[in-house]
Amino acid sequence: MGIARNSLGYMLALSLAACGGVGSSGGGNTGNLGGSPSPSPSPSPTSSTCSLSARQDFVSAQLDEWYLFPTLLDRSVSKSAYNDLQNYIDALVAPARAQRRDRYFTYVTSIAESEAFRNQGANAGFGVLLTYDSVNNRVFVLDSYEGAPALGANIDRGTELLAIGTSANNLQLVSTLMANGGAQSVVNALGPSNPGVTRVLRVRDAAGVTREVSVAKAEYTLDPISNRFGVKIIQDGGKKVGYIHLRTHITPAIDDLRAAFADFAAQGVTELIVDQRYNGGGDPRVTEVFGDLMGKNLVGKEFSYTAFRESKSDNDSIALFRSAANAVGVTKVAFIGRGGTASASELLINAFIPYLGTNMALVGTNTYGKPVGQIGLDNASCDDRLWALAFRIQNANRQGDYYDGLASFVPNTCLAGDDLTVQLGDPRETSIRASLDFLAGRSCTPISGAKGTASAARNQLLQPDRPTAAQLDLPGLF
Repeated sequence: MGIARNSLGYMLALSLAACGGVGSSGGGNTGNLGGSPSPSPSPSPTSSTCSLSARQDFVSAQLDEWYLFPTLLDRSVSKSAYNDLQNYIDALVAPARAQRRDRYFTYVTSIAESEAFRNQGANAGFGVLLTYDSVNNRVFVLDSYEGAPALGANIDRGTELLAIGTSANNLQLVSTLMANGGAQSVVNALGPSNPGVTRVLRVRDAAGVTREVSVAKAEYTLDPISNRFGVKIIQDGGKKVGYIHLRTHITPAIDDLRAAFADFAAQGVTELIVDQRYNGGGDPRVTEVFGDLMGKNLVGKEFSYTAFRESKSDNDSIALFRSAANAVGVTKVAFIGRGGTASASELLINAFIPYLGTNMALVGTNTYGKPVGQIGLDNASCDDRLWALAFRIQNANRQGDYYDGLASFVPNTCLAGDDLTVQLGDPRETSIRASLDFLAGRSCTPISGAKGTASAARNQLLQPDRPTAAQLDLPGLF
């Protein structure tokens, strides 16, 4: 076992047959934990090395070697029974999925697409985060990203999507789509995530104004911390409280976090609201930098422990808090989370339990429950990156296995809603108000039922059956 700040891709220099490299990740449909090797060129479509059979063989061999739960791989699966690589992977890991150990965390994606989003936030779409109400068949915008088409069309948080069409003449009501075909029907109506794909949307904004607008999908760069509301200093009863909303753990977030904490440190802030309510995870390097900036008084102490399967235990590692410029020694923290809060976001929360104890709370609802991570295994000639579930993560007290969410692990919890009529960062917003109450010592209603995840909730992030690389890190992204 070694002491390391980063996970597998940055601990080892591995050379794998037919493999471009090894990275590390902690996501899945709910986001990733880790970095990745350099992107490789896409293969020739006629390459014999990229036949489905050859790609299946690559996947099978890597899972045999690295999968965290080797006894939960179904080795009786016949590759000839599957005409899709992801379906074959799903069949191989079905036993682990049945035990809730691998809830779509093992998957294949494009190396190039994964690198583009992880390193720059680059992706294509309208630039919104969407949620749906499965009881009333409604779809709403949770967040709208700066520099993207939707915000340019004044579609922002709280906007409801009423109808979708390729023109004003063939609009389909969202309620009808949902009633007839569920959430995937809405996904299909929104079209592929390709630049130039245009949809006419009938929308109703938070003020109740209904209009129709034509919006074309485009390439844009997602800002992980909004310059509109992502960092605030809230005055509450004469006390300064720092607020920070992290959308996703991608590389550009590091500079944003450092800038935010420079402001916090300059103003003497030691109590924080860390808002990760839609954050599906991402690169643990970002998580560790975030922890360093919060842990000025914890330098040298254990941040997290990463453990692989027994045959790969030489890769186990301990991450320590490091000294960071402009760090603060937090004394009390309210972490806002919901069913979409997963992976690297949960890692950050769990890491502080041994040190903050009752001076921290989970506010909102229970989190997703993903105490495990993946390594990225590249079949470079085919532009395939297999994210294989390969390690578990624990805090300094060796607490982990929160497969049913963090609500039963965090010493304090406060149940709170998600008020779409108020912008994020506003102290009037329900979860932020509840966070301020906790920090001030005022009472709150605990989150009941530690078990259960977003899958059982009425409001869920809208996610395609086959998400893009960006949607895997940030569920609900369109």
